[in-house]
Amino acid sequence: MRNVDTGGGVGQAPRMAKPALGRGLGALLSGSPPAGRAAAPAPVPTPPAAHLGAAAAFAPAAAPDTRERVERVALDRIRPGALQPRKDFDEAALRELSDSIREQGVVQPLIVRPLGDGYELIAGERRWRAARLAGLTEVPVLVRTADDRSVLELGLIENLQRENLNPIEEAQGYAQLIEQFQLKQEEAAAKVGKSRTVVANALRLLRLPAAVQEAVRHNRLSVGHAKAILGLPEAARQEAAAGEVFRHGLNVRQTEALVNEWLAPVPPAAPTAPEAAAGPRDPNLEEIVNQLRERFGTKVRLRYAAGKGSLDIAFFNDDDLERVLQILGVQID
Repeated sequence: MRNVDTGGGVGQAPRMAKPALGRGLGALLSGSPPAGRAAAPAPVPTPPAAHLGAAAAFAPAAAPDTRERVERVALDRIRPGALQPRKDFDEAALRELSDSIREQGVVQPLIVRPLGDGYELIAGERRWRAARLAGLTEVPVLVRTADDRSVLELGLIENLQRENLNPIEEAQGYAQLIEQFQLKQEEAAAKVGKSRTVVANALRLLRLPAAVQEAVRHNRLSVGHAKAILGLPEAARQEAAAGEVFRHGLNVRQTEALVNEWLAPVPPAAPTAPEAAAGPRDPNLEEIVNQLRERFGTKVRLRYAAGKGSLDIAFFNDDDLERVLQILGVQID
């Protein structure tokens, strides 16, 4: 079985991030320049043999070796990162990776930072979980010093590169980066190598009610479905639209058509004889209709003439009817 999280052998530097995502994993937390672009050290002239003794006294000390080294750390000294944007881990995929690790070991080191008498994960929680399932007692790690912002950035970048985040996790990661560090959308987008439009569209998903977000998180609704449903102004109607998608297996285009139908204005009813004789509608009645539409979040039609008339409130399924009845205070036993 093949270890699906490979990216470099033990003892080797981790694979560099894709250039499309800005600075990349390797350069994000270290001060060293990107691989392949480091300046060659200036040559130190060799003093004449006759003056070796004197020259040695003034020769600069050898530069320390700053290259990262892979260490092996006890698994129980590592804990998951509190800032990890990924929350959902597929159990079947974890078992598959665990089987691979049991045969081949952890091929790509985890990235950690010191915390108390142990370490906190910066990147590699999936490998850490699979290693525990495989019964390993220690794993290879790269130890780095990083602040919270760098940890969150790196966690987002690593998961975005591997496309491991579901759309809701991605949106929550952007929101956490923006809120925790008071960033603008443009700044957050630059941190993770995305456009501001991508970040803004992702953040819109967090405006959906929790039940609809869960459907997106677990791939019961696509992002296209979610964007269409966001066209409805109220959470209750968004949930009702999601229910229609589930019941009828609507595709994205059909969902867009459903939303447009629900948003379409109600065509005016043919006026009765008294209404026709009364001339234009009273603007006060128009204001009442607007308030009713806002209150019920659906189409409303008001017929009125000489103190008589009717009020029609539209609904589109059983859930929508129940919602309207609840607003009206009607209890159904």
